[in-house]
Amino acid sequence: MPDSKFFLFAMLSACILSVCLGSVSFAAEPKAQDGFPTEELLWPNGAPGALGNAPEDKPALFFYQVTGEKRVAAVVICPGGGYGNLAMGHEGHDIARWLNTLGINAFILDYRHRGKGYGHPAPLQDVQRAIRTVRARAEAFRVDPNQIGVMGFSAGGHLASTAATHFDMGNPESKDPTDRVSCRPDFAILCYPVIVFGQEATHLGSQRNLLGENPDPSLVEYLSNEKQVTDQTPPTFLFHTDADRGVPAENSVAFYLALRQHGVPAELHIYEHGRHGLGLASDVAGVSRWPASCADWLRGRGFPRNQ
Repeated sequence: MPDSKFFLFAMLSACILSVCLGSVSFAAEPKAQDGFPTEELLWPNGAPGALGNAPEDKPALFFYQVTGEKRVAAVVICPGGGYGNLAMGHEGHDIARWLNTLGINAFILDYRHRGKGYGHPAPLQDVQRAIRTVRARAEAFRVDPNQIGVMGFSAGGHLASTAATHFDMGNPESKDPTDRVSCRPDFAILCYPVIVFGQEATHLGSQRNLLGENPDPSLVEYLSNEKQVTDQTPPTFLFHTDADRGVPAENSVAFYLALRQHGVPAELHIYEHGRHGLGLASDVAGVSRWPASCADWLRGRGFPRNQ
């Protein structure tokens, strides 16, 4: 009997020690420079068109803040996943930490998608609300309200390009102060993005997840974003790879040419090697240069201005 009590005591002690060590390891994981990202619900009282009250019905932002007291530039990040899931690691948290090294506050958007039971217009509502939220609460977030960009990868690149081509200046009559401000991004960064719908280069999985099996042709046209570029579309940085077989480079090329046609400042990089979905691509020769090129572009555009 004493041996049995000793065994139970030892097992309980081991479990407690394991939990404590696990907590220490978890707390030590960097949130860029100083802790964990803060989670902010986009609609604390419920999102428009919500199907329920579960976590998947509550779009949110994960905020990575740089140290210091100055207001800085901010980027809303849209991870990819074909509008069926979210690649939150290499196209979300890794990107936020990298942006923090540039002195930019980062907001990862956990948006609604088909895997959560949602198609259009929920993702667009979420990204527009995210940009409005950052701008409306610029003082609290220590953000310059005129330096708020949107960034996206793959299908998240489609969502970011949708935000860059489908926006409004806000509703000054709204009772919600967030809805009174503009959802236009000041710049866009599109990484191996889905752009075109209803065409040979379309990523059909993304289109199907967003619009369903037999979408209205007018909606396909409306969300084929190279067709929605105007002279009000914000300056844009794009990168793609020639070897991308998941989302062909024609997507980025089409958007870049539309930007040129409308006189919108743009920079396009197409690298020879590299599969789809590389994120920061730190281990792939050539394309691993894209973060440095993007950082140079941001500085050349004056973002962030407060460094």
